Amino acid sequence: MPLGKRSVHPRHLCRAVLPDGISSELECVTNTTFSAIIHQLSSLSKQAEDVFGELFSEAATFYLRAKSLQDRINLLTFKVTQLDSSIEEVSLQDINMRKAFRSVTLHDQQVVSKSNIPNSVAEMYNSSDKPPSLNILSEYRDDHIEAMKFYTDPSYYFDLWMKKRLQEMENMRKERGRAREQKPYVDRTMSQDVIKVRKAHNRRHQWNMMVLDKELRPSCSPHHQTRLNHSHSSVH
Repeated sequence: MPLGKRSVHPRHLCRAVLPDGISSELECVTNTTFSAIIHQLSSLSKQAEDVFGELFSEAATFYLRAKSLQDRINLLTFKVTQLDSSIEEVSLQDINMRKAFRSVTLHDQQVVSKSNIPNSVAEMYNSSDKPPSLNILSEYRDDHIEAMKFYTDPSYYFDLWMKKRLQEMENMRKERGRAREQKPYVDRTMSQDVIKVRKAHNRRHQWNMMVLDKELRPSCSPHHQTRLNHSHSSVH
């Protein structure tokens, strides 16, 4: 349900109860309507002042943020123009020792609270009817729940969000435990025994095996056999 932030009163200008003993009802209704119009214009001017006040506050906040950003840009521009790559040398060790840039992110908290609500909403809240005195029935409840929470509960949405987050954390914990159970167990002692050590390369043995393989082949040409014998004699 939408909530009206501002409202102009009175809305019905001609609705009024005429007092008794009025000689001219038309004149009474006309005067009542005129006074209601003046009251409505006064309420409209008050709401307009509130609107322009909020616009001024937002514009001032935007100006301060823009000014701070402009000051940072000017400082950075001055530092960049003062740098000279032919004179100043930065070693690789100095670059690695410097910390990486990290922006400061401020998260807004308590956006909707009594301390920062607009004046128009605060007036509507203060002019509304007070809740009934249901707290006197809390001592008669066996579940130790405040009776007022059945009528109005400001912490309802926070409690609902907290329950949802706790449920998500519990589901994540169960998923991790299930994945840990399904993961095959690896015996590190057995795996160390099965490890095969790579043998060192022996070039002389490789050449001998190649020569022996060539000698056993009958299709080897005399010229190729001469080259193999030469390489075999050079190895020995």
